Amino acid sequence: MRAAADRDNQALASWVGSVAMDVAEEVLVPTPVNAKAVVRELIEAHKQLRRVGTNHNQITKVWNSDGRVPDAQMEAVYRALLIAIQRVEAATLQLMRERKERE
Repeated sequence: MRAAADRDNQALASWVGSVAMDVAEEVLVPTPVNAKAVVRELIEAHKQLRRVGTNHNQITKVWNSDGRVPDAQMEAVYRALLIAIQRVEAATLQLMRERKERE
């Protein structure tokens, strides 16, 4: 806690009070340590989905201009999309299991 208070430039008691108020007002939702890895996985999967979306948009632009998109390019984008979707699904299911255990 001391490190977090120092990082926020606050006295420890002030930082604890601030965090307690944020939790009470549901501005901040505490996350169990084991859930943080799952949240990191969702963030990484989100980044991957954004990259795939960019690739998809580039392919669509080519497709609309001359109608020819290399099969290897299409296959790579859809393979990346499938992997990203599977990562999001696995992380979401894990979060749901952990939430159910806490209730």
